Amino acid sequence: MVKTTTPAEREAAVPAGAVAVADLLNSRAYADLGDKLDSPGPAAAVLRPFGQEDGAAPSAARLDLVRAVRADLLDLVTAADPEDHAGKWSALSGRASSVTFRQEFAAPGRVRLRQVGGDLVVGGIVEAVAALVAAGDWSRMRLCANDECREAFYDTSRSRTRRWHSYEFCGNRTNVAAYRARHQA
Repeated sequence: MVKTTTPAEREAAVPAGAVAVADLLNSRAYADLGDKLDSPGPAAAVLRPFGQEDGAAPSAARLDLVRAVRADLLDLVTAADPEDHAGKWSALSGRASSVTFRQEFAAPGRVRLRQVGGDLVVGGIVEAVAALVAAGDWSRMRLCANDECREAFYDTSRSRTRRWHSYEFCGNRTNVAAYRARHQA
């Protein structure tokens, strides 16, 4: 028998790496919000899940590299054409090539990647994205279809067709506007 899950249960089951990647994507300037990586406090909070040290402000060089990786990830999330994806993944791979991992075999059937070179935070981002890709969940990373919002989110719908980060806010607002436009004519 197939277990039925509620939308709330699916929302609660979002992988921590997906939440961190969505927060990174949402650190960009969008809607009426400024770039969170421009201020040391918010930047440290966004980067903490990826290995940023507590109480330390990220360096300018690290922030530049993270901004470039974030731009590559945004390109991947917004790429509509499968041929576009290959080039976008290559750009991310090139940017992440300075990060080196070594596999550790801790127990039979278990392997863990340990970063041995490159920027610690970029390595954390690459590892989180790699985990999403390996689990087949990267396609769940989306941007809200509301042009005034464009918030990044992890699609928890079974069919992977969710369009808005919040149906109650963006979806309803978009549908009401479309309804009014149709009935005004």
